[in-house]
Amino acid sequence: MSLLFRTLAAARSNACQRSTIQTVARRPFSTSASSSTRGLRSLLCAVGVGALAVSVSLGRVYLDSEQSSDRITDPATSIEFPKAISVQAKTKIPPLQLVGLGVRTVSFLGIKVYSVGFYADLSNVNLKIPKDMDPEDKIREIVKNTDCVVRIVPTRSTSYTHLRDAFIRALQGRLVIAKKEGTLSEEQEQAAASPIRKLKSIFPNSPLAKHTPLDMYLAAPVPGRPRALVFRDLGAIENDWVSTELVLHYFEGDGPSPPLKKSVLDNLKDFSNYP
Repeated sequence: MSLLFRTLAAARSNACQRSTIQTVARRPFSTSASSSTRGLRSLLCAVGVGALAVSVSLGRVYLDSEQSSDRITDPATSIEFPKAISVQAKTKIPPLQLVGLGVRTVSFLGIKVYSVGFYADLSNVNLKIPKDMDPEDKIREIVKNTDCVVRIVPTRSTSYTHLRDAFIRALQGRLVIAKKEGTLSEEQEQAAASPIRKLKSIFPNSPLAKHTPLDMYLAAPVPGRPRALVFRDLGAIENDWVSTELVLHYFEGDGPSPPLKKSVLDNLKDFSNYP
């Protein structure tokens, strides 16, 4: 059994020793509209801009969110998503635009678990997306080359550990695919083991209340540095493979939410920023 498989199995095991986590106090969401209006080149013609602030202190990562009044509603759950959010960091990041959203359902009864939205910086100069590119390839180009946010909003109270276990299962699935396709080297596999252990440790054994957003911010690649994946109010991991593949799994096959994937594909069908 490979090192990364053993790490994934250990992360899922209830017998594993749990890391001691100091829970970061959650800051309330503001429902006030932004005082300024920015012109955004957006798939969805976003007008309002929220703020998603990122700061690092003593190894912890904090993300605050001020949401705009300009939103889109998931028709399956009535949960609202801002059309655009802004990440505040030392390096200026343009507003991230809502590319698509959808509901996650489970069992043959179609129980609604959460709504999920996908945001991205579509103005990044590193994106090369011609209009005739296949929409699925457009998704991969976006995830691999620019800032992204996956926002999960549960329809009912759940737990951080439940979501953590789902993330670990997703990585295990991506690992199987990568090894089958020969796209993951032994060196990459070994380098991913520690970030996966950290991914398990940053989630507290506590409830996640109904309609409380959980944001995953995937930073754009920076030459010479591992790619960061920040979990709102919890912490961050840094590894190119783990960070990118966890976001890409939302679009593998039907993904956890087929409506999300369909929404993103539909909105990207005519999008291009490259001749």
